[in-house]
Amino acid sequence: MVNRRQFLSAAVAASAASFVRIPGTLAAQASRFDLVIKGGRVIDPSVHLDAVRDVAISGGRIVLIEPSVTATAVETIDARGKLVVPGLLDIHTHTGRTAEGPGMVLRDGVTGWIDAGSQGADRIADIVAIARSSPQPGRVLINIGRAGILPDGDTMDLARADVTAARDAIAKHRDFIVGVKARLSREVAGTNDVEVLRRSQEVASAFNLPVMIHMGQTASPIGKLVSMLKRGDIVTHLFAPPPNAIVDEGGHIDPEVLAARRRGVWFDVGNGVTGHMRWDTIGQIMKAGFWPDTFSTDWNVMSKTTGVVDLPNCMSKLLGYGMTVSDAVACATVNAARMFPVFNDRGTLNVGAPADVAILELRAGTFEFLDNYKGTITGRQRFFPSGTVLAGKKIPNA
Repeated sequence: MVNRRQFLSAAVAASAASFVRIPGTLAAQASRFDLVIKGGRVIDPSVHLDAVRDVAISGGRIVLIEPSVTATAVETIDARGKLVVPGLLDIHTHTGRTAEGPGMVLRDGVTGWIDAGSQGADRIADIVAIARSSPQPGRVLINIGRAGILPDGDTMDLARADVTAARDAIAKHRDFIVGVKARLSREVAGTNDVEVLRRSQEVASAFNLPVMIHMGQTASPIGKLVSMLKRGDIVTHLFAPPPNAIVDEGGHIDPEVLAARRRGVWFDVGNGVTGHMRWDTIGQIMKAGFWPDTFSTDWNVMSKTTGVVDLPNCMSKLLGYGMTVSDAVACATVNAARMFPVFNDRGTLNVGAPADVAILELRAGTFEFLDNYKGTITGRQRFFPSGTVLAGKKIPNA
């Protein structure tokens, strides 16, 4: 089994190799930076950094990370007692449903987002327009169901899984559509799940794009579905409980799921609100050592009033299952950056990278976390968003 720590080591190596460091003499000669973030605990899993440091930014890029930056700056952020991490990347949201969405998640520290299937071919231009105007990088997965998310099921009528319409939409918006979303739950696709996934792969393969599948409570066994996934595809809602969870009653991960991870399929949390997370299933999967590659929220504008809240809240939920703070940060930064080309230079604070930064508070105390079945657990730590820097500019909190 490729375990979570082996995955992270590979991610770190790939990320660290992708940047050219700014020469030390150039950084040393700088007498004035645009912005310096002072005194925070800098956690950057991409370069194995976890230490109190100052972060200096100029021209929208990270230019220096040192124990103490003494040069003056146009603006300074006091981050003492807080975490300074790469800007968070949320690879499963519905941010593109409203014009306000990108700004709302930006204030939570999310400096890159993917809208995962809000719309299909019929109205994909609406989502693309919001992604195009987003202050931070935003991209779109097209729903294979041409009418998008429907209360009575996106592809319950198989005719809605229209290959030609999806291909035409991608060709028209190739710069912003970065994959195909197939929602496969019984109430969404009925008994059509295998054919819906086959059609999704037909569309995606024509453009060398990934497919993201929404699993859980499917008509077909999970093994049959994941066996159809290729390298770079994504399984979201990996903690969905039976029927057809990735784990059986004895706590064993489905062999086809293990094979999928070995061939390069990603596994994402996709917190959501209905049917996607249940604490007993989470406990089984984590105990089996099958940790998620990425955290994501399945965010919408009502998330503040649900158990989702924000991405930092979702990142906190596995700290009680053996995940370290650095592991959790990796799942929302360097790991997510490897999944979509638009994020290739994100998810890191390496010198030369875009200066996208999330400032978080890690509070100790007693915190209640909610699953999708009104179940609660008590945690001793929780991340809270405290500030965001995008392209070297401090984002107002409200």
